[in-house]
Amino acid sequence: MMLAELYETIFVRKSVRKFEPSPLASEAIAELSAFMKELVPMHDDITIEPRIVPGKDVMSPFRPKPSNYILAFSEPKDGYLVNAGFMLQQVDLFLSVRDIGCCWQGIPQPTWTARKSSKLEFIIALAIGMPAEPIHRSSAEEFDRKPIEQITTISEMDDIMEAVRLAPSATNNQPWFFTRDEAGLLHAYCVKVNPLKAIFFHKFNEISLGIAICHAWIAMLHEGKTPEFTNDASARDHPPAGYYYVTSIKFS
Repeated sequence: MMLAELYETIFVRKSVRKFEPSPLASEAIAELSAFMKELVPMHDDITIEPRIVPGKDVMSPFRPKPSNYILAFSEPKDGYLVNAGFMLQQVDLFLSVRDIGCCWQGIPQPTWTARKSSKLEFIIALAIGMPAEPIHRSSAEEFDRKPIEQITTISEMDDIMEAVRLAPSATNNQPWFFTRDEAGLLHAYCVKVNPLKAIFFHKFNEISLGIAICHAWIAMLHEGKTPEFTNDASARDHPPAGYYYVTSIKFS
């Protein structure tokens, strides 16, 4: 994996919402397809299928439509939404490295034909194409994000937590919180929402948390650490107020 480039892109990436009408070059599609075959999952027991499709295969209010979409289909198992966010954010960063525009899309849906191309559950779409606007920020100061103290109690992992802070999320609500225990385990939590909001936000909050965890994972790898996902009963039973436990990361 092109680790250094992915890490550096965390601090300048942006969601692209204006696309050129020209299609992606066949070479770019081939390189993207090859990269997606090498995606690292959070949970290797969950089957996931990211597929590149033409814009006509997606029903979307997006105008003008991007030339292509990536549709994520997944086996619906425990943790599958977080896993999808984790894996697809690797794609988001790769596209940014290659100067290809990308934007997470919660509303667009596959056409009947595109949906039937997989036996798995459709999760979310990424709009992709040649950008018709700047694809990178000039500095991290251009990000509109919560201050670091609102997303973590950790004070000794500044670079890793800054990578988490800059992660994109649905409606930019950053629904995550990270802690670290005395044994050094990093714990990831997702915000609780009321039953009415959960109809819409639960899915996208868990995908968003997967995106943030991906940033933490890449930052850890960049620092030479060896992160590994695990479950911790104590962290699960003692979440911060207003959050629920999702996963832990041990690293050395």
